[in-house]
Amino acid sequence: MNSNSLVSIDDISRDEILDLIERARFFEEHPDQKILDGKVVATLFFEPSTRTRLSFETAVNRLGGRVIGFSDASTTSSSKGETLKDTIKMVSNYVDLIIMRHYLEGAARYATEVTDVPVINAGDGANQHPSQTMLDLYSISKTQGKLNDLTITMVGDLKYGRTVHSLLMALRYFNPTFHFVACDELKMPKEYKDFCDANGLKYYEHTEFSQDVINASDILYMTRVQRERFTDIMEYEKVKNLYNLHASMLADAKPNLRVLHPLPRVNEIAQDVDDDPKAYYFEQARNGLYARQAIICKALGIDIYKEAKV
Repeated sequence: MNSNSLVSIDDISRDEILDLIERARFFEEHPDQKILDGKVVATLFFEPSTRTRLSFETAVNRLGGRVIGFSDASTTSSSKGETLKDTIKMVSNYVDLIIMRHYLEGAARYATEVTDVPVINAGDGANQHPSQTMLDLYSISKTQGKLNDLTITMVGDLKYGRTVHSLLMALRYFNPTFHFVACDELKMPKEYKDFCDANGLKYYEHTEFSQDVINASDILYMTRVQRERFTDIMEYEKVKNLYNLHASMLADAKPNLRVLHPLPRVNEIAQDVDDDPKAYYFEQARNGLYARQAIICKALGIDIYKEAKV
């Protein structure tokens, strides 16, 4: 395994998280840097993606590198029965870095075991999404002016939502208070509540998306109920509309409250929220470019402060 790989947010320390945030801030100020000249990056997306794939590819292009890869696994040899191991080893012959999204939990970790090329996990099933976590942390830091001592409310699909799992783990360094708002079918898995207990993190569980919970929050992290994670469509239909946010629900919220969402949304955030100054999800998506530029350079061992021209 290449030590520069990023498979889980648990792979990096508090200091590394803060360093990546500073590097993301640098790239927001200086996004176009030709410091990947001669580098080739593979984006292997075995599962559909828009924001993650495009922001990673834009990050590589703005850094002067080149991208190969696929966004539809049905067009690759995996549709002929080629194993993930063979795909990774084959692609490793051509590139300096692999960015991979896969529908199976643990696929990214496995990829690191069969190649010496660094691997960035762009999402593996319901498990981890560390690059999303870094752009979330950067967004929180920008909007709140800090990461410490914040009240973070996570709403919706907390069972399958890999973004909330990764964010929860990363925030252990910063003394958060969590509110988990979900129905019984989609509540935060026991392993993550055990993680909170083991790290002394305060959390409260709710089945009602109440005004009191909203008004206590610094960050309101909305999630989509993911139809693709359900084997029983009737179960999905039962829970898909339980937690919806409307602009009127933000009227008495803290002035510093910001609404985040990893996107895409369906109807969990009403269109009338978009014009509220507390809505931050589109800016959050833009922050993904800068966070992923920082992650790519770290994975390739590039010192941006020496290589960049400002």
